[in-house]
Amino acid sequence: MSSARFRVDPRLATLLGESYRSTERALKELVDNAWDADAQNVWIELPDIVSDQPIVIRDDGSGMTEQEIHQEYLAVASDRRTRKGTTTVIKKRTVKGRRGIGKFAGLVAASTMTVETKVKGVITSLTMAKSAILEVAKDLEEVDLPVQISACGSDEHGTTITLSDLNQNLEAPKPDVLKELLALEYGRDRDFTIFVNGEQLGFQDIPGEAFSYNDELPGVGKVNLQFKVMESGRPLAKAGIVTRVDGKIVGKPSFFGLDERDDFPKKLLHRISGEIAADGLEGDVTADWGAIIENSKARQAVQEWAQEHLNRDVEVVFEREIKTAQAQLNRQIRERLRQLPEYRRQFAQEALDRVMRKFSDLPIEKRNILASLVLDAMEKDEYFQVCQRIYAARDGDISNLADALNSFGLVAMTTMAYSAHSRIVLLNGLDNLALNPATLEMEMHKALESNLWVLGPEYSLMASNQTLKKTIEQFSDKKFSGARANKRPDLLLAQDMPDRMLLVEFKKPSDSLTRDHESQAKKYRDDLQTKFPGKKIDIVLIGGQKSAGITHVDGDTRFSSYKEVISNARNQMEWLLRELLSVNQND
Repeated sequence: MSSARFRVDPRLATLLGESYRSTERALKELVDNAWDADAQNVWIELPDIVSDQPIVIRDDGSGMTEQEIHQEYLAVASDRRTRKGTTTVIKKRTVKGRRGIGKFAGLVAASTMTVETKVKGVITSLTMAKSAILEVAKDLEEVDLPVQISACGSDEHGTTITLSDLNQNLEAPKPDVLKELLALEYGRDRDFTIFVNGEQLGFQDIPGEAFSYNDELPGVGKVNLQFKVMESGRPLAKAGIVTRVDGKIVGKPSFFGLDERDDFPKKLLHRISGEIAADGLEGDVTADWGAIIENSKARQAVQEWAQEHLNRDVEVVFEREIKTAQAQLNRQIRERLRQLPEYRRQFAQEALDRVMRKFSDLPIEKRNILASLVLDAMEKDEYFQVCQRIYAARDGDISNLADALNSFGLVAMTTMAYSAHSRIVLLNGLDNLALNPATLEMEMHKALESNLWVLGPEYSLMASNQTLKKTIEQFSDKKFSGARANKRPDLLLAQDMPDRMLLVEFKKPSDSLTRDHESQAKKYRDDLQTKFPGKKIDIVLIGGQKSAGITHVDGDTRFSSYKEVISNARNQMEWLLRELLSVNQND
């Protein structure tokens, strides 16, 4: 038995601090290594939940010699691409390993990792113990790693990684989660087959709503189309529909016209994955199997058939998601839409529909921000005039309608961008107020009273009317008169719907928020509750900073510093401007 040592690149200190979000993601790193080794097959064995058996990952890749173990595998943080290029030797795959720390991935799940690799009649076995590495984290080159050499058949090749003494603080890796993760990247590769607990990974493991069609086309024969539309927010690495002839993929994935539609979000395309099997196209495949002859009648027939199904089904999924997104818009926005004059309501709904389509993959809270700005824009005459042009042109000249729709989009985006810029200007002013130690509660109150969107999108449609202002004034006059007048709090009471109210207590930017402030605010709320029986009143306390131990939200009470509030609002507006720029560029 001999020993080996790591060869350390200067980037090690930074890279070792990085980690994997789950055990399944760490195991995927080891599968990526098999891809880079030009493996045709990978077998993964996961233990039962109650078992103490190891995790085993075996591949039939090129394997490594003892010299490669010493000089390359243990060259920590050394980018493989700088040593061997960006593609693999045999299969010319794009190399996935970049950071040179993939060998540590197994130690996320286990205390001991054994690497047994075969090539040229020699088996080289290397054992790494997490405890030994951690003990000398600052001098990794001093770690002795046991290496054993033995003989094997001259035609044997590949690598087996055994992870033993599994980390008991982590849940055992779940086969379904691992298969889904691997399927997103490898689910359609025919020259890279993965087995998890004996089951072959396939198209069926890609998550999403599935569609499948079989038919027989004149001049082509049997065709089969199967595809899935992933859930929102989960783009595929290899999106599109591939064509498979005699079991082999020909050419690049296609979207069959969806990518040419102006009204179809580009982000949605990256959630579509599938394949068409049409062996009848074999006679029209180019000599290098890189494409199907463009003017092939059989190819055209297959594409038209697939396009019909794909466009219809994906559109159904998309429209359903749009309706769901609209239903999720918060009640304040829906109520505000209903309160618009009837002659403008229809146009506002069309504007919201357009925004929902353009930004379908965004989280609901961000779509709420956009919807609120659309409704703000409907109050501007130039925007409404464009809406009227659309309505007037819809039954007339097509070119007029196209021009109107184009103006609609431009004015919509421009108005939203203008609103965002205006809000950033306001935030700059608030920042100046908050940074001035002489600023009083009443001055911050005055600045924020009609701009509650600064506190967050969930408060953007709240307002304080004359009745609420009078209630606060009467409450304060009664509670804080005479000698107590100097303790009078600065309170704001707002509401958006009959059953939802908000009590804001402003403190000076120089004051720190404490639990005493929370207790006092709750007493104010209890007193005011008698005037609004049956209504829920949330509390926001806002001041210079939060005392130690106070979290952002505690039950129905929220604590915020002026700096925090302004910074969050600024981030939202800057995000919005980036999104609008991105949409315009994509269009």
